[in-house]
Amino acid sequence: MSAIRKISVTTGISWIEVADADLRLLCGCPADVVKHLARRGLILPVEVGGVACESGPNAILLSDLAIQNGQPSNRAEFPVLQMLYLQGMLVPGHPNNTGERPRLIGARRQVETQMAYLFRGNYGLASQDELIEAGVPAAQAATIMAMKLAFAFGHIRPTEALVEPMLLEQGAIEIRAGVRLRRLRTNVFEIAYRDETVEVDLNLASGERYPSPYTLGNYLLEPDYFAVAHTGDGDGWDMNRPAMSAIVFFQGRVYLIDAGPNVEYALAALGIGVNEIDGIFQTHCHDDHLVGLTSLIAGDRRIAYYAVPMVRASAFKKLSAVMQLSEHEFGRLFDVHDLEIDRWNDIAGLEVRPILSPHPVETTILYFRALWEGGYRVYGHLADIASDRVMNALVAADDAPYGLSADLLERTRAAYRMRADVKKIDIGGGLIHGEAQDFRDDPSGKLILAHTARRLTDEERAIGSGASFGTVDVLIAGSADIFRRRAYEYLRGYFADVPQHRVRHLLNCTHVVFNPEVLLQRAGEPVTNVLLVLSGSVELLRPGVAGTSLLSAGSILGETFALLDMPAGESYRAVGFVRALRIPRDLYVDFVTRSALYRQTVQSYEKREFLRSVPLFADGVSGITLNRLVQAAKPRALSRGEVLPPPAETLLVIEAGTAQLATAAGYREALGAGSHFGAVTLAGVPIGGASIEVLEDLRAYGLPLEAVIELPVVRWKLLETHRRRYIDR
Repeated sequence: MSAIRKISVTTGISWIEVADADLRLLCGCPADVVKHLARRGLILPVEVGGVACESGPNAILLSDLAIQNGQPSNRAEFPVLQMLYLQGMLVPGHPNNTGERPRLIGARRQVETQMAYLFRGNYGLASQDELIEAGVPAAQAATIMAMKLAFAFGHIRPTEALVEPMLLEQGAIEIRAGVRLRRLRTNVFEIAYRDETVEVDLNLASGERYPSPYTLGNYLLEPDYFAVAHTGDGDGWDMNRPAMSAIVFFQGRVYLIDAGPNVEYALAALGIGVNEIDGIFQTHCHDDHLVGLTSLIAGDRRIAYYAVPMVRASAFKKLSAVMQLSEHEFGRLFDVHDLEIDRWNDIAGLEVRPILSPHPVETTILYFRALWEGGYRVYGHLADIASDRVMNALVAADDAPYGLSADLLERTRAAYRMRADVKKIDIGGGLIHGEAQDFRDDPSGKLILAHTARRLTDEERAIGSGASFGTVDVLIAGSADIFRRRAYEYLRGYFADVPQHRVRHLLNCTHVVFNPEVLLQRAGEPVTNVLLVLSGSVELLRPGVAGTSLLSAGSILGETFALLDMPAGESYRAVGFVRALRIPRDLYVDFVTRSALYRQTVQSYEKREFLRSVPLFADGVSGITLNRLVQAAKPRALSRGEVLPPPAETLLVIEAGTAQLATAAGYREALGAGSHFGAVTLAGVPIGGASIEVLEDLRAYGLPLEAVIELPVVRWKLLETHRRRYIDR
């Protein structure tokens, strides 16, 4: 019988078990990995020495690459928490508390960044000075720090006190009781025990993504004037549901409350593309509310980010640590707006009031309101609150070294019990979550119980409601035609110089809804209608070309084929529900011809199609943005034998020919059609010694850095490339 047991958990995640060495090695830890392990039966309820707990890993092997295909590869917070608390490795008196710590294994850079990431996940801002630096008045900073220390049992401990770091550099290392580990090449490892070896490959293939652990249906939402769609009632351990979250619709705008793991899957299930998101409100920086933030960079415009300064600071410090970006650089990916705590902040007519909530990290509950007949309509979102039982136990005198002040306790109780038409509350229990019984007499119109993986008790079901994924609570019914207005905005973006009466002529065309997975247009068939995507996401598939591109709201489908009166050269497929404006071909041709745009549109076809085929611009870039890139792109030619440093302020995209990139660290990469180089200013580190050698005459397009630097999805992909080439070595 083999001494080494290897299980492929899912894409990019493996499990290695050596029973004789008491080793359970989790290889790869993207977001929601504990849910994947639970689904495969690798985390189970067990009893040890008469104490109920869970099984699971006792060591983690990190990916060498921090980002793969746009997704962060290393998110160790929840696997470490599972080992420390649910397995009992840190629980006083627990049979599994033997003094051993979870082991975090990998390249020095990845281990160090994860240790910093875990520290911020435990404590957020870790001193009174950091709170003051984030804009908190000194007296309030002292109160908050005393409260945070109470949750930390009086001490801010380094991550090394909880986790054992093990660095894997050039040679093999022993990770436990004779089990040896070595790196064969980037992200490919060999585990050896006695005379057996197994190989683990943590690389994602081109286009591969870490999957969601749960399956979501498809929903067609009707965004009312002021409404709340429920996108998660679970927690970080619930393998069947997304973590607690919501979407607020207001006047046609779409706002997220928190972004947990797999937020992109939830949005796709609801027929919402990332380019339709207007903003996100952040409650705090724990992974089940935060890690999806990087998925919101997958569009071509910066999404507004709303939080009080201390929450924003702790969230950005945590993400900056793991992504190895400065807080300023990470902030460049979002349009940051600080909220004033305990005040009603006006966000384009929607008012939001963040209120401090006791928690180990900086946390606010959020109330949203809009004025309507008879008074305000209010939604309350109370994520990661503390129970009365816990707060009472933490209360201490004002001169105590740490504890919850009596004044903060009373203000918190009053904030939790504010009346709302709909209020979603955390009832996860334990030290850092709420309890349903505290809201038995809450005056709100409707209570929704959330943030738990277990079934509700009879007592809880008598107190509050559930809210399945995709259900909607309407606070103010809508009357405006949101999608017709959106169509007008997109068409004006495309055709800014065309008289408005011609644009309005197109607006009279029919709005259509396509079901999930339906082909909107099949390659090789005549194009009878041009489609302007108004909501949802569409896959673009080219015959004979591997992989797909993802098109978002604002994209025009079939335009050039319709103008040239030729069969479609590509297929379009709905990901979820898709809304579109269907423009008959003859009307569109007449519109373009009368507007003197025919020649310009047809002549730019090849350049536009080439740029859209390049992975850098394939996903999340709307047609409007692509047109701007086409105008900015200038042809470049480089001759065989030329050697040049990667340009600092220009991005070169290769159309034909080959080259080789070499770095002083010994990294080599072959570059061909569709590859890019340059724009190294974004790397953020010195790259002296890097060079590009032209092996075969190159034709390329040059884009000035300013043309791409404000496109989050492109900036994010460039950062991933720069990390692979110049940093993760």
